[in-house]
Amino acid sequence: MFFKTPNTEVMAMDFEDVLYEKRDHVARIQINRSEVFNAFRTKTLEELTLAVKDASDDDSVGVIVISGAPGGRKPSFCSGGDINEMLELTPNSGRRFVMKLYTLFQNIRNTPKPVVAAVDGFCLGGGNEINLVCDMTLATERSLFGQVGPTVGSIPVLAGTQLLPRLVGDKKAKEIIFLCKRYSARQAMDMGWINEVVPDDEFEQSIDQWCKRMLEMSPQSLKIAKTSMNFESDLLHPSFTHGIEALSLTYGSDELTEGMQAFLEKRKPDFNKFRK
Repeated sequence: MFFKTPNTEVMAMDFEDVLYEKRDHVARIQINRSEVFNAFRTKTLEELTLAVKDASDDDSVGVIVISGAPGGRKPSFCSGGDINEMLELTPNSGRRFVMKLYTLFQNIRNTPKPVVAAVDGFCLGGGNEINLVCDMTLATERSLFGQVGPTVGSIPVLAGTQLLPRLVGDKKAKEIIFLCKRYSARQAMDMGWINEVVPDDEFEQSIDQWCKRMLEMSPQSLKIAKTSMNFESDLLHPSFTHGIEALSLTYGSDELTEGMQAFLEKRKPDFNKFRK
């Protein structure tokens, strides 16, 4: 279904974690790590950013769609950062990792084209933050949404604490982040977290319909409208940069190590020992 664009710069990247297709004025970017629920690592973020940049710079592209590859044990849009890599990060390497995530987010928000998150399955942690920075979200009935940072000693400070309250309200956003529960696609839609939920077997057809409808619109009008609507949230830039510095300092800490080791060992973390 997917093929690499003939753009020579992208071909030279030799994508491993991402599948990229441009067809009929639509750029489809797919996280291709289904064996780990489409969790992202450094290479994934680099390839996603390059694909978004290419689609943004291509005047023939009118809409960008980001999704997760099918396969694996359960369907997933993206389950967040790859714990195996994150556990090895230090404050310095962690800062570089988080900056790559922020660079991706900035490219998604700053491209003049509408960006759709096409969510089928798990949309958790950093995966939900990718969802939050996209312009619109279409999800299948079986999809699940949530933040997981505090369960592993991390914090969603690159969209979760900034954009989520603006979609669902302050109290609900605190519930989502403090309790780390999972929410059905219908619950997420009712909160204003996502736009639309469709039956699983109508997912691809619905994505195509959205894209076709937006391609009927004036591209300069969509560009100006997106830029204008992002004005207020663009003023949150200092919150993102402060979040990057704060989050970076947690890498290698005792609490984060306990949380991520517990995840890998499939046990509950013991954070109470840090309260004594």
